[in-house]
Amino acid sequence: MVSDSTIHIDNLLPIRHHNYDLFMCDVADAVLKDDMASMEHPFFSLSKKPETNIRRYQNGDNWIEVVPSVKGLATIYDKDILIYCISQLIAKINQGYPPSPYIKIIAKELLIFTNRSVGGKDYNALVDALNRLDGTRIRTNVKTGGETEYEGFGLIESYKLRRSDKTGRILEFSVKLSDWVFRSIEKKEVLTLHRDYFRLHKPIERRIYEIARKHCGKQDVWRISLELLKIKCGSHSPIKGFRHDIKKLAEGNYLPDYLVSLEKDVVTFNNRSIGVVNAEISLNSFPILDTETYNDARIVAPTYDIYYLEKEWHNWWCESGKPALHNPDKAFIAFCGNRYKNKPNP
Repeated sequence: MVSDSTIHIDNLLPIRHHNYDLFMCDVADAVLKDDMASMEHPFFSLSKKPETNIRRYQNGDNWIEVVPSVKGLATIYDKDILIYCISQLIAKINQGYPPSPYIKIIAKELLIFTNRSVGGKDYNALVDALNRLDGTRIRTNVKTGGETEYEGFGLIESYKLRRSDKTGRILEFSVKLSDWVFRSIEKKEVLTLHRDYFRLHKPIERRIYEIARKHCGKQDVWRISLELLKIKCGSHSPIKGFRHDIKKLAEGNYLPDYLVSLEKDVVTFNNRSIGVVNAEISLNSFPILDTETYNDARIVAPTYDIYYLEKEWHNWWCESGKPALHNPDKAFIAFCGNRYKNKPNP
């Protein structure tokens, strides 16, 4: 069995806001979601320097072009805003609200949700990110029924922001998602990300995780050649440098959800959760928790990812012979409380 508990958390960014669950319950309840299309294709720059070259990807007769503005291609860090929007909208839809491409965002809540600092430069960085998201355009052809259609769209359709006259700091902003992104949300073409996604240091680490999440998913294992993985990442590094990055990632053993290994230029991803939740355990045998239990668990274990603790609790329950639980909700809260008491910081 491969367990998340083996992850070397020293290689991850620190959790900057330990108690955010206590004062931002509505935001914190949103599970991280990402759209599958942008996880599949390297739409976002991995460079810290502005990229202004057009990217083109061809698969048979189908092609996609990513066209940056003069401010540069949207970066993998700019994508945090999209992930936040998608996560919030999916959460609202699950609560019964009608879907809408418009979303209003309190800047501080977004910074906390994405594990960023809340200094002046961090607010200014949001403006730069919005400009790049607004300026980056996608062009593609779609062949159906003997006809070819051409489509162009942005990563976001538009945005507005409101600043404080006193400090000049952004207070809130609103975003209209592009039809392309909004369709992904309506059709639920999204995947859940691990909360530690926002703790990954480097752009290449985030991109590798996206690809693993998209292609390995809940499978036991998934393999891909080093050369093809480099192309899917959109990396401009020479193959030697890219190989070094993958080796470092494998040795560090800190990618969320997946264990990475490299042998003879073949990269293998093993699902860490196999053995925690597997096919031999029927859904009916699992303790079913009440929705409010997750909120109570966050209060007793404020520094932890509750869904990660739930996996551990399920694993412990299975290894203990699946004993009868007269009150599963109370048992899970006690498990989380004891974990926090014994180890306050994950």
